[in-house]
Amino acid sequence: MDFEDFLQQAEVSLEKLNDKDLKLQTCIEIYKEGLKNIQSARELLDKAKLEIEQIDE
Repeated sequence: MDFEDFLQQAEVSLEKLNDKDLKLQTCIEIYKEGLKNIQSARELLDKAKLEIEQIDE
């Protein structure tokens, strides 16, 4: 997946967490999935930043 896909999946997780009828364990799983997607997006962003810094040198 690319950066935008990870962000979109994180947004989907956030939307799911707005459901007041979810059980606690389901909320925890959705939250963990959202965090995983955000971390993956951050890693791609850091990689892109490093690549741009190397180009600028």
